[in-house]
Amino acid sequence: MNNQKKRCPWVGDDPLMILYHDREWGVPLHDDNKLFEFLILDCFQAGLSWSTILKKRINFRRAFSGFDPAKIARYKEGEIKKLLANPGIVRNHSKILATITNARKFLEVQREYFSFDKYIWGFVGAKPIVHKFKKIADLPAHTEESDKMSQDLQRRGFKFAGSTICYAFMQAAGLANDHIVDCFRYSEVA
Repeated sequence: MNNQKKRCPWVGDDPLMILYHDREWGVPLHDDNKLFEFLILDCFQAGLSWSTILKKRINFRRAFSGFDPAKIARYKEGEIKKLLANPGIVRNHSKILATITNARKFLEVQREYFSFDKYIWGFVGAKPIVHKFKKIADLPAHTEESDKMSQDLQRRGFKFAGSTICYAFMQAAGLANDHIVDCFRYSEVA
């Protein structure tokens, strides 16, 4: 019965994608560690499908210390070699190094703003942007808000923080409600 609900067309029929769409995508997140996880996963998604990343998510959590930025920030060459040898994750050297850098920068933002949540939600005025898209083709690849977020993250030294990645993060973490209007989650998330 649950599969008969009207969903965003990108979901398809993969049970993992359905579960992600129905429970997580677009739900406003305010937990710093979950925000960090989504930010890192969106970095790894660059050039890949979300389905690929989602299928490896549990492996990413194990490999990256439960997405604990304080632990990741201390990774040295030994941890990097283990990650590069781990077939359960995306073994991209640049993205692995970016994750370590981003963990360090994330901690700096937390110290400055007392939470990453306060900082990141500032780009949308502390409340989700609610769009009214009727079809998937209407969704933008980036917005003025993601452009500003990207510029500031990059200025702070974050890697893999282009505007398109930032917008994917905004959608995932609920800073933007981009469920299409006839998706059953649109009104639930709004």
